[in-house]
Order: sequence, then C-alpha cells, then structure tokens
Amino acid sequence: MHRDIRAVLFDFDYTLADSSRGVIACIEYALRGLGLPPATPDAVCRTIGLSLEETLVALAGEEQRPRAAEFTRLFVERANEVMVRLTRLYPGVPGLLASLRAAGLRLGIVSNKYRYRIEDTLRRDGLLGAVDTIVGGEDLTAHKPDPEGLLLAAGRMEAPPAEVLYAGDSVVDAEAAQRAAMPFVAVLSGATPAEAFADYAVLATVQRVTELEPLLRNGARPSGG
Repeated sequence: MHRDIRAVLFDFDYTLADSSRGVIACIEYALRGLGLPPATPDAVCRTIGLSLEETLVALAGEEQRPRAAEFTRLFVERANEVMVRLTRLYPGVPGLLASLRAAGLRLGIVSNKYRYRIEDTLRRDGLLGAVDTIVGGEDLTAHKPDPEGLLLAAGRMEAPPAEVLYAGDSVVDAEAAQRAAMPFVAVLSGATPAEAFADYAVLATVQRVTELEPLLRNGARPSGG
C-alpha cells in the first residue's frame, strides 16, 4: 500500500452506501410534519451529507432554521422505522474493507449521519467488525465541514492526519479533509460532479469507492486546488 498512508477514513452515505431512498422518505415525512412544501427527490439527494439542520435550511430556507430541532425529531422518528431497511452498501464494499484491513491499514467511518444508524446497517450485513472506529453526528459538537470528526477518528487510530486518507462524495467532505490537513479522494457515486472539487486539494477522483485499493497501491500523489 501507499507508504505515506497508515489509515483510511470513509464518509458513509453515497460513499460506502446508498441511503437515498430512506433519506427521501424521512425528509418527506419531516417536511409534511412541519407543514412545509415537499422537496423534489433530486433536491433531497443534493443535501445528503449535510447535517439535518443544514438540510432543512437548504430545502426550506434560512427562515426555517429555528425549527431544526423539530425537523430532526420527525426525521429520526421516521428513520427509526425505515432507514436501515432502505440502505444498501455498494457492491464490492465488503471486499474492499477486507482487502485494506489485510494490507495492514486501519479503517474508520466519519459521517454527519448518526453513528448508531451506521452501526445498525453494518451489523445487518455482518460488517460491524470491519472498521476500527465510527464517528457519527451524535459524537460531535461541530459537524462537517468542521474537521472535528476527522481529527477525532485519526486520534483514535493513533495516526497523524497527514497519514490518514479520507474518501468522500461531497465538497463538505473535501473541505473537512482540507481543514484537517488530510489527503482526500473524491468519490463520484453521489450527487456531486467532479468539477465541484476543483477548488480543493484532491489526491484522486474515482467513480466508485472500490477503486481506492488500486489507487493506494499505485501511490498517487496530491493534486489540484
């Protein structure tokens, strides 16, 4: 593996898994509960990766920010019923995690999504033990793009940020990695196009997270913004 990388962190939604069906269902439920107009599926998918407060603002406007706690309560209420069932890991993810672990890398997940929800999904698929640490929204005082979660995970894995690779699908992930001084790989399996990462330092851009292993073996170097 790349001699400069000791550990790999992943975003979850749209990086390791597709939870869009569940997110759409939960946001529809929460907006309806607040008496707000519905959002289109495309608009909802563009918010995946944001905190729930920022999701509400993005879909309903800044004037709705004071209602974020109620939006969150409604979203979680519905998510407890449907989210794990409607979330699917991308093909090849179990093999990728096993291969990287076998190569001696420590692995973790850092997401604005609740940690327990990620744990439930991995447990369902027999993969909870495939990563060393998971940092979710309930573990943080500041969500991505703040680097708190990335730095917390790096500390748990006893690796300096410069030797921890972060793979994510959004500019929120790219900014968090840049602020944490971590190398970053942009994964295009979400709703963010490649050109959106132009202003960030990117080690590489891949179509799917499963392309990460050959990238690490080939020793790519940072480029871009």
